[in-house]
Amino acid sequence: MRVMRVKSIIYVSLLFLSSCSNLFDYQPYDGLISGEQNINKTNIARIESACSSKDTIRFIMISDTQRWYDETEDFVKVANKRTDVDFVIHGGDVTDFGVTKEFLWQRDILNKLNVPYVVVLGNHDCLGDGQEVFEKIFGTPNFSFKANNIKFVCLNTNALEFDYSNPVPDFEFIESQLDSVLAANAKTVFVMHARPYNEQFNNNVAKVFEYDIKRFPQLQFCLSGHDHRIEADDLFNDGVMYYGSANIAKRSYLLFTIYNKGYNYEVVNF
Repeated sequence: MRVMRVKSIIYVSLLFLSSCSNLFDYQPYDGLISGEQNINKTNIARIESACSSKDTIRFIMISDTQRWYDETEDFVKVANKRTDVDFVIHGGDVTDFGVTKEFLWQRDILNKLNVPYVVVLGNHDCLGDGQEVFEKIFGTPNFSFKANNIKFVCLNTNALEFDYSNPVPDFEFIESQLDSVLAANAKTVFVMHARPYNEQFNNNVAKVFEYDIKRFPQLQFCLSGHDHRIEADDLFNDGVMYYGSANIAKRSYLLFTIYNKGYNYEVVNF
């Protein structure tokens, strides 16, 4: 009798799981990508082509959209009403848990932008097998692009997520960008998710990082996200400003304009 009862319980349990299978995502980190991939490379080509002859470059900086899908959609609608923006930079944390579908949902929202966009790797994007998914959908964690004579150097600075076992930030990559900047007499903007003196940044090399980027002769400023608030600080008291974008739940973005003799920025609420 006891065996019959156990078999009945197992049978009912299997029926329940079978009938409810559509309610569960059994493999949230399955890494199966549908739709567009390698977005940064595609959009960088668009940015470089569209900005090649422009003296003034205007772009939007956002960050940390992760679980705020409605707010991200609202941002896209607001940004699409502008006709004076060349591109959008996303400062990382597209996802909250590095789940494949989070990447896909956010990608599909951001793909509705009228202008090209690029995405930097965030610490939440590294969870699970998130880095692998990020690289498939967006591209390598360290990359760069040019908007006319401005070189944007985009870095992975999430050292804590790599247990300090990989070079984060990658100084060899930074070094590789310096030669091209010097050759072209270009201005430079550094973009990262976590800025120096943040818990994610490898602060053993914070001063080395300061020294390294100061070698770029026309360094304009640095951009970051992660802290979920608007920031504008001269972190090292060396004249280089670090601007931070709030998370998208705050319903704001940073608008930068770089022109021949300088730059300006404003916080835009929506």
